[in-house]
Amino acid sequence: MQIMCPHCGTMNRIPDERVAEQPSCGRCKKSLLSGKPIELNDANFAALTNHSELPVLIDFWAAWCAPCRTMAPHFEAAAGELAGQAILAKLDTEANPLTAGRFNVRSIPTLLLMQGGREIARDAGARPAVEIVRWVKQARSG
Repeated sequence: MQIMCPHCGTMNRIPDERVAEQPSCGRCKKSLLSGKPIELNDANFAALTNHSELPVLIDFWAAWCAPCRTMAPHFEAAAGELAGQAILAKLDTEANPLTAGRFNVRSIPTLLLMQGGREIARDAGARPAVEIVRWVKQARSG
């Protein structure tokens, strides 16, 4: 499996059976799957979503959005639960309008699940961690 390092952008090949062992980047030595959401922006969005073999769940949010702030700790908890199964990332729509516009994000928070560079599921609205985890697992199973 190939996983892009969220810290330095290097692609790392990790055997599937080692994904649960908290692998680290071959270049910068930082954790590839820390169990915490990573920050995306207009510049690194395509690199992560197009090249990661793990599904990527993106939380489109903004600092002024009260539901986004309410959901933030739940999204972080879900990242810990889904470590090794999905990469969770956050994209600030105010700072990154190109990507938000490209995906036609009209309300926030919006959750977008991608795999292999394509959108496989989308939902809008704040939700608790248990629902985020359930939604990701259901979307992945078809």
